[in-house]
Amino acid sequence: MTQIQVKKTLNAAEGEMLLNVDLQLPPRQLIGLYGKSGAGKTSLLRILAGLFSPDEAQIIVNNKTWIDTRKGILLSPQKRKVGLVFQDYALFPNMTVRKNLLFALSKGQSPEMVEELIELSELGDLQHQLPPKLSGGQQQRVALARALVQRPELLLLDEPLSALDQEMREKLQQYLLRVHQAYGLTTILISHNQEEIEKMADWVVVLDAGKVVKQGKVEDVFDNVAPEQLITLKGTLIKTEHSAGGTLLTIENGDNVWRVLDDEVREYQIGEDVRVELEAKEVKIAKK
Repeated sequence: MTQIQVKKTLNAAEGEMLLNVDLQLPPRQLIGLYGKSGAGKTSLLRILAGLFSPDEAQIIVNNKTWIDTRKGILLSPQKRKVGLVFQDYALFPNMTVRKNLLFALSKGQSPEMVEELIELSELGDLQHQLPPKLSGGQQQRVALARALVQRPELLLLDEPLSALDQEMREKLQQYLLRVHQAYGLTTILISHNQEEIEKMADWVVVLDAGKVVKQGKVEDVFDNVAPEQLITLKGTLIKTEHSAGGTLLTIENGDNVWRVLDDEVREYQIGEDVRVELEAKEVKIAKK
């Protein structure tokens, strides 16, 4: 059982927002964390991983306390058995696939786990390649394998498949499910894609404006709810503003300028081309 009680004031696009979450997650389940951008999903995962400090929290994983602010308990990320995979892979580009996995071993840990993961992840033919020579799907397989090296009690996935094309995305969905089941993991998957959550998750938590608005079995939570449509906008990044709630992006495409909040604080390059995916229950188009 994973018990999560978290309070954290975030700076959102509309002003301050209180992330206020109280959850008890069933063990060895794949939990979908669903909600629109800016709901606090990534901030919650970063708090669980120890990369972001809460204002108040008690987090207990398999009867071990990771955080209890009232008792002054705050385990460092290195002392939490947690695996974390982001969309951008974060592999060491100058290390081979095998060395990326070996680097993740804890002190004194047997390298047998690396051999096991190379076989399970079907990376044998790629183990001596450098990450820049791999496809996006192959790099994501390596990133997931690296997150599993220390047999995490909690596997956290922050939209790991959103940058991939549909065919590769579907293949890696099956791969993720296979790995999740093979190791009996408790996995939390952030996804904006309702269809992906329905296909993969056993349990779903819907987050809106920092609060849990619904949770339960997937078929119950999404009962009679139509999947959201996905709108893709492309443009050039002209400005970024960082805050505790994420990164506010200003994007330009011709005469159009958009401001979009990415609920993770990460580095962007001004002038780079970006793609923004927005969800909508209903899309309306009208002339000015």
